[in-house]
Amino acid sequence: MLDALGLDHLEETVYRQLVGAPSANLEELAEAADLDGYAVSAVLAALEGKGLVARASAGQDRYVASPPAVALGALLVQRQDDLRRAQVEMTELAGLYRGSVARRDVADVVDVVHGTEAIAQRFAQLQYSAKKCIQALQKPQAAVVTREDADEAERAALERGVRHDIVLERSVFDTPGIYESIDSGLEIGIELRVVPSVPLRAFIVDREIALIPLMNSEHKTVQDALLLHPSGLLDAITALFDLIWSSAPKLVATPEGAVETAADRLEPLDTKVLSLLLAGLTDASIGAQLGLSLRTVQRRVRQMMDRAQVDTRLQLGYEAGRRGWL
Repeated sequence: MLDALGLDHLEETVYRQLVGAPSANLEELAEAADLDGYAVSAVLAALEGKGLVARASAGQDRYVASPPAVALGALLVQRQDDLRRAQVEMTELAGLYRGSVARRDVADVVDVVHGTEAIAQRFAQLQYSAKKCIQALQKPQAAVVTREDADEAERAALERGVRHDIVLERSVFDTPGIYESIDSGLEIGIELRVVPSVPLRAFIVDREIALIPLMNSEHKTVQDALLLHPSGLLDAITALFDLIWSSAPKLVATPEGAVETAADRLEPLDTKVLSLLLAGLTDASIGAQLGLSLRTVQRRVRQMMDRAQVDTRLQLGYEAGRRGWL
């Protein structure tokens, strides 16, 4: 946890051992940390240089920890000063960058990012830099980062108050078990909508920059991506997103185990079934995503239709909106 202050794992381990003891010599520290004496000696020298340990007055072969509030506090102040200087430098560089962008010609408003690692790195940079909103058009088979990395970045952005608006192509639901991931995204505040198809993959940050992954049609992988800077092309991509978003039905999630008490509310499972139904999924696809048999899905839809006193699924969608079921 102290890596933010510049300590590596071994330094933190040895320092923690010393904090919990009145004093210790090299052999005692090596045994407690399960390290060899040479490694501990090098770590102690590094900690001395950072002011985190000192030689005990009782003997030069014993060490004591410096008070954490003093020693770590000094490192914290130093890091804060470094961050402030970096922020000033970033502001100056951003000004220079804006000036260079203004002088770009048409060919310079698009950067080509080549290779899966470079695309994943740029994707992460964009997500962590978002301040207001992230908007995306998503098709299947286009992941450029692992699900774990994406979840971490999404949660960090949501905690900063960044809005997430994602449009999914319906074929995304052909992936077995995908609804579990989608449902967890809904629960943490991501708004998801579904359309029959989207024309391209796009990841837009703060409506100021966009990453467009390009699928290799032969290998079905993303090997290249376009990075769009402020331009008429970026304006066209954001306008396309707005057009698709405005007409797409949204998905909703109900926490597992929730109990609805209002007379005109649906059970959590029915809410999910209805949400996927209105998103255009077939009964078989809904059953596959929610772990239900085809007959169970059809029975629950029929029960909702009876409850809404309608004869068709089209009427059910209208009644669901009117009654506030979604």
